[in-house]
Amino acid sequence: MGITSHDVARLAGVSQPTVSRSLRGDPRVAPGTRERVLAAAAALNYIPSEAGRSLSTRATKRIGVVVTDLTNPFYPQLVAPLHDELERLGYRMMLFTERSEDAVAMERLLDQSIDGVVLTTATTDSMLSGELIRRGLPFVFLNREDDSERADAAVADNVAGARLVAAELARLGHRRIAGIFGAANTSTGRDRELGFRLALAEAGVGLPETHVRRGPFEFATGRDALAQLLAAGPAPTAVFCGNDVIAIGVLDAALKTGLRVPADLTVIGFDDIPMASWASFELTTVGHDMHAMARTAARLLVRRIAGVDTAGTERVVFPAEMILRHTHGPAPRP
Repeated sequence: MGITSHDVARLAGVSQPTVSRSLRGDPRVAPGTRERVLAAAAALNYIPSEAGRSLSTRATKRIGVVVTDLTNPFYPQLVAPLHDELERLGYRMMLFTERSEDAVAMERLLDQSIDGVVLTTATTDSMLSGELIRRGLPFVFLNREDDSERADAAVADNVAGARLVAAELARLGHRRIAGIFGAANTSTGRDRELGFRLALAEAGVGLPETHVRRGPFEFATGRDALAQLLAAGPAPTAVFCGNDVIAIGVLDAALKTGLRVPADLTVIGFDDIPMASWASFELTTVGHDMHAMARTAARLLVRRIAGVDTAGTERVVFPAEMILRHTHGPAPRP
């Protein structure tokens, strides 16, 4: 059996996690301890498996990608082009699917030998970005971002996209409109709701809180929310959904209750995932270039790792456009 990090830990008189932190240059490790670990690693001729080209540079050519919800069909549309672009740039991708940010989950990510991190499912109150900054590990936001504004980001224009939906619904004569938005502690949920509310107000159309629901970007959120809205009455004639998966849940609930889409109910989503164009859905939605967004995030992160143009952060916003299919129509006559 070859030399392991546990052997290095025994020789240096430290714990195995301290060896891991020392080899990747974690600033929490005291200089004297780090030198002891490096000396022990050199004495044993130990180099972590695929963890670095050398102990001096500690470059691993590996990127950690955090995706907390792989069941959402949106995220594979980001991960595939992200993987391809990172590979083109000479990096390998490691996927982390932790569903929480507790200490154990963060340690699992941060104890890996990686050069940087892509955060795709950050919440606005996330602790992870602060910990990455504290440890000096480069990272980039993709799709979602927190409120720190301390890292590069590649995101869709969520506010403008939602404004397009509100304008279209107002043009079609809808007045009883509902919104089923994502979680309030996500930038996508917050910004899409903001843009929608602003444009409705400008059109002179109200959005009472009784016609608003929020929840995870999941099928069940749309299905259950429509049932609640119908039970509360009066029934909306149009529903804007925080993403396509929520919208598909609404379509399913409408079918089960006998509502005709779009004759009785207009349903509009956001993201334009491949499922939205399926013949069984033909969902009207808001589209943006997910592949370009993912490739941009990869380039931003690699540039940050290389230390190029690091004076300030860059936020690249991708334009949104209405994709008009078959789930929208004029407000039904009274």
